[in-house]
Amino acid sequence: MLLERSRPVRSEGGADAPGPSGEGPRVVVLSQLFPHAGDPGAGLFIRERMFRVARHLPMVVVSPVPWFPFQGAIRRFRPHFRPPRPSDEWQDGVQVLFPRYFSVPGVAKSLDGLFQALGAFRTVRRLRREWGGEVLDAHFAYPDGYAAGWLGRWLGMPVTVTLRGTEPPLTRSPVGRVLLRGAMKRSHRVFAVSASLRALAEDMGAPAGRTRVIPNGVDAEKFRPEDRSRARRDLGIPEEAPVLISVGALVERKGFHRVLEVLPALREAHPGLQYLIVGGPGPEGDLGAYLEERTRQLGLEDTVRFLGPLPPERLRGPLSAADLFVLATSHEGWANVFLEAMACGLPVVTTDVGGNREVVSRREVGRIVPFGDPEELRSQLEEALGTTWDRGMIRAYAERNGWEDRVAMLVEEFREVAAPVEEGS
Repeated sequence: MLLERSRPVRSEGGADAPGPSGEGPRVVVLSQLFPHAGDPGAGLFIRERMFRVARHLPMVVVSPVPWFPFQGAIRRFRPHFRPPRPSDEWQDGVQVLFPRYFSVPGVAKSLDGLFQALGAFRTVRRLRREWGGEVLDAHFAYPDGYAAGWLGRWLGMPVTVTLRGTEPPLTRSPVGRVLLRGAMKRSHRVFAVSASLRALAEDMGAPAGRTRVIPNGVDAEKFRPEDRSRARRDLGIPEEAPVLISVGALVERKGFHRVLEVLPALREAHPGLQYLIVGGPGPEGDLGAYLEERTRQLGLEDTVRFLGPLPPERLRGPLSAADLFVLATSHEGWANVFLEAMACGLPVVTTDVGGNREVVSRREVGRIVPFGDPEELRSQLEEALGTTWDRGMIRAYAERNGWEDRVAMLVEEFREVAAPVEEGS
């Protein structure tokens, strides 16, 4: 639904940019990971969730841009480093603003949250004063949630934070724990996409009464099975070949390299095996060159296919061509891609980390393997490839994890969080 544009919000460049209006509290989303013209694949899972909320509540997105004076020079050698962004855009009727904040790559990361708050302050203050922003909703506890906590305090706005799975590594350092506790302490509500993340939030100081588990959902219309034979012909895959697929950013955490290591043995049990890798560089880095080199070292050139990053509407084909989805990830919150694969009828094999067991909750839809156990990963993949799966049941499981109930929960939570402000409490 296209939101009306009403009160003007002045952009960083000084031009008037109108903001949406509607019934209910006005939500300002804060997330430095968000799609834009320079990087249309960034943070799609955040937009998918929050733009569904925007069908019910007025919303503006503030996506702070990390910046320092010499990053253009770095981009000459690393083309995907901090791709340029506009000062603002309209996406599906929602305004997205991109204020800058100071951030030196690899240096003083513990200050990024504070610098993000300072960089976004003028933009959020204008939204508070001129548009009437009522709730500040941050995604990821750090740096966004930490920054939102300060902005909420400075501007008198209630703050919500969504934990999405990048938080567990922060708990391994004293500084990281301090930053997480700061974000949790200043939040009026903490949304966790899995129960494991909710437990982490409460361990880091979020009161139990302020935490909610609201997982992501799946669009079962966008992700649905296509004709398997046609999907294979489109990709040049033999009809009888066993096919694995992984989808995600080509970064260490996602574990593509862990799957590569077990393929030689797996190929012996399943001749003609094909492994499709869908993905490209991500905010955490780019392992693409390493994965291609490792593929050559293992003699897997005729087994592994790198399909590059694909928009969601084009994922149905490769998913429908596959027999099994695999992701040997090291940590995860609630991986949307599992439900997207299941909506296309695919069973899932993944590691026992984060919220993975909550998504792959039954043996009828997949297998969970211990992280860091390559032999068990190989064994479970071999077994899963030899199993006759009820793909209709797997899709039905995904359909029961749709967006409607979850969006309704978020809308109700935003109304409740904003209520004291609306009532002058």
